[in-house]
Amino acid sequence: MQPIRTFNVSPSLPQRLEPLRKLAYNLHWDWNVDTKDLFRRLDPDLWESSRHNPVLMLGTISQARLMEVVEDEGFLAQMDRAARQLEDYFNERTWYHKNRDKGLGTGDKEQSHSPNPPSGISSGDAESLARHASLSGLSHQSPLPLIPRGGPEFPNRQPKECYAYFSAEFGLVDCLPIYSGGLGVLAGDHLKSASDLGLPLVGVGLLYQQGYFAQYLNADGWQQERYPINDFYNMPLQLERNPDGSELRIGVDYPGRTVYARVWRVQVGIVPLYMLDTNIEPNNPYDHDITDQLYGGDIDMRIHQEMMLGIGGVRMLKALGYDVTAYHMNEGHAAFSALERIRMLIQEQGLSYVEAKQVVASSNIFTTHTPVPAGIDLFPPDKVLHYLGYYADVFGLNKDQFLALGRENAGDLSTPFSMAVLALKMATFSNGVAQLHGVVSRQMFKGLWHGVPVEEVPITAITNGVHARSCVAKSTQELYDRYLGPSWSSAPTDHPLWERMDAIPDEELWRNHERCRLDMIMYVRERLVKHLQDRGASPLEIAQAREVLDPKVLTIGFARRFATYKRATLWMRDIERIKRILFGNKDRKVQFVFSGKAHPKDIPGKELIREINRFIHEHNLEKQVVFVPNYDIYIARLMVSGCDVWLNNPRRPREASGTSGMKAAMNGLPNLSVLDGWWDEADYVRTGWAIGHGEMYDDPNYQDQIEANAFYDILEKEVVPLFYDRDVDGLPRRWVDKMKDAIQLNCPFFNTARMVGEYALRAYFPASDRSHTLTADNYAPAKELAAWKENLTAHWYNIRIKDINISSGAEIEVNQTVSVKAKVDLATLTEKDVRLELYQGAIDANGEIVNGIPVVMNYQGEDKDGLSIYTADVIYTTSGLQGLSLRVLPKHRYLSSPYEPRLIVWAQ
Repeated sequence: MQPIRTFNVSPSLPQRLEPLRKLAYNLHWDWNVDTKDLFRRLDPDLWESSRHNPVLMLGTISQARLMEVVEDEGFLAQMDRAARQLEDYFNERTWYHKNRDKGLGTGDKEQSHSPNPPSGISSGDAESLARHASLSGLSHQSPLPLIPRGGPEFPNRQPKECYAYFSAEFGLVDCLPIYSGGLGVLAGDHLKSASDLGLPLVGVGLLYQQGYFAQYLNADGWQQERYPINDFYNMPLQLERNPDGSELRIGVDYPGRTVYARVWRVQVGIVPLYMLDTNIEPNNPYDHDITDQLYGGDIDMRIHQEMMLGIGGVRMLKALGYDVTAYHMNEGHAAFSALERIRMLIQEQGLSYVEAKQVVASSNIFTTHTPVPAGIDLFPPDKVLHYLGYYADVFGLNKDQFLALGRENAGDLSTPFSMAVLALKMATFSNGVAQLHGVVSRQMFKGLWHGVPVEEVPITAITNGVHARSCVAKSTQELYDRYLGPSWSSAPTDHPLWERMDAIPDEELWRNHERCRLDMIMYVRERLVKHLQDRGASPLEIAQAREVLDPKVLTIGFARRFATYKRATLWMRDIERIKRILFGNKDRKVQFVFSGKAHPKDIPGKELIREINRFIHEHNLEKQVVFVPNYDIYIARLMVSGCDVWLNNPRRPREASGTSGMKAAMNGLPNLSVLDGWWDEADYVRTGWAIGHGEMYDDPNYQDQIEANAFYDILEKEVVPLFYDRDVDGLPRRWVDKMKDAIQLNCPFFNTARMVGEYALRAYFPASDRSHTLTADNYAPAKELAAWKENLTAHWYNIRIKDINISSGAEIEVNQTVSVKAKVDLATLTEKDVRLELYQGAIDANGEIVNGIPVVMNYQGEDKDGLSIYTADVIYTTSGLQGLSLRVLPKHRYLSSPYEPRLIVWAQ
């Protein structure tokens, strides 16, 4: 029966309890333990059964219970304290203003063209980066007001800048299941720390009706998927409305129709996250499904989703009244946003295509999380033209010119359209998510900068982090607060508080960790029992599940997406040896906890899950090896605090970052990992163990054999003996020392406080400054730069290096000055358009200069033949076979770097 009218029924709260509504609708409660305790205190059972959803709690709790707490002075005092903490949080976000006022943005200054040194920060110094992102005393000038119900309220004056962060998924809390894994949780942590820092940032995403799937296992251990329907009205979400109370909607053009989406907001501290929902009338059933499942459907549905995210996201921000000055694309899913922005500038501001493209590219930021080409979204050219061909018409491009925007080699008409390539071509700043991943990314995408040495390809790296207050166990946070002070979660590496780690008594840290292990084990048992009951398992299986894991045994955790390169079954390679480790010594037992999901279409990934579960049953390991189904944020937090060792063994260099290990380290867990992702940067000797030494192999089977043996050796000879080495008080003193090192050395750097501060200093501030610069005076600087680039491209290939005179012969000494004079025919260009550089460095086995150092040459005028004369001196500080070359690069006051035009001339 269809209703004649619908109503959104809100919880009825006594007036005295109205602060609960404000607290429930701001996800600040997720990283404020006092507020979370408040909701747990209100109704512990309902808190658990609601999946820790305070909005659903308030909608279903009995009025009798509400009337009870109105009379409970202790509860009211805790509620008022939590409400004050939220208000204080709004008013204390000062990092952005303190650092922005220093003028750290580079604006129209000529920037370094090395991909590695951050703007305004010394190169290669992790402690310096953390120091620049010192996060004590955080604030925001004018946070968006919290609105439990109703439409948006905008301040009368927009901030002078705004950063928009686009992501296909956001992992914020377990009651918002619209994430699949590390990418989404990283995006969620990004928003949380942006709020902590007071950045004027807004999130943009899609709100999925079914989200990512819920996982369960059949009796054979094979992953099955369920897609529960998300009830948006009972989640911490708010519909955005027009002034007349109607739903705010935007439209996106698809072939033959317009698809409409409404806008939901979740408030993440002071940062609003806006998400689009197409499951509305008048859309047809197919279009309802655009925001149905995360990463679901076929390639056509993927294009539909990425159009809605990128194009719809830009239109949504405009409809909401935001004047965005920097756009951050978290992965290539949102790259279509660049096309829509260009269209708007052409049709609404009267710019030409090249002018509009210049404006857009100067304010875009792109973060790649993909270490292999197979992980990039690629679309067939015909589908791109079918869905987006009208942009080519607006831009005045033919089909091949348009498709070239997403092709590494514009002349290769057979290649698909790459979203990562589109994003890179449309970005002023691009980065990987770990230093090693930056190296891999420069190698992957070097073809976009033909002739540029791979180490200078302008893709830098900002190492990922995690949000400390979200992932550290409550009791552990209280321990750190007590001994280190409340600013530990954002203090940089050189902060004096880290010297107080030794002040934490060994016994107190260890007993706290034992409680965390027990909490995890009790929850694992509960989840397994429920899973087996739902599956209709036998009473014997259910009884066994109530006794899995031993709270006193060394517990190794492995939890992540089940992709084959992560090698979840490496530990099973030698069955007899792993059984000997598990059972060999009754006083030194080892147990494993596994969890994670495989993509529904990833059959090899599902096979890994089945292999583990079959191995458990075939070898009667049910008590010592457990696979926890339906991995989510909640079980992840229990595991990274309750396990003793965090295991990660991907095939190097396939792991872009691997943030779960950072969360474990923050809780005091040593990592046992292959030197990949973030672990390659960490102090893996003091804070854990390294599997291998960073080797890379051509034979995957041989690699698995070598690294499995290394894993067994480390476990038998180092990990197990250290864990069970107890003093007269029963304390593993040397293990606790390693725990303290894991906290002290990893917590201050591998966190999103440092990470987002680095994004602000290196990317947001400069991109926003460039946006202001290029759009000033009715886009006059952008028009100047675009015209200059067109002229540059038209004449660039006429440049000729006519003569190079080097003062010394082939034999020189260390620190000897070598003078170089070059004559160059710049054709119709001038010395203002170019800069000449000498390029010096050691020669490798292939006869190539490696890790070269550029030396800018000085312009000396023209000779009688009209040739431009340049001079410079170089010295070599090391002996051996060294090389020297000369190159010509573009130069303009508005360029973000000399590599922006993708033009370079080398001496032959």
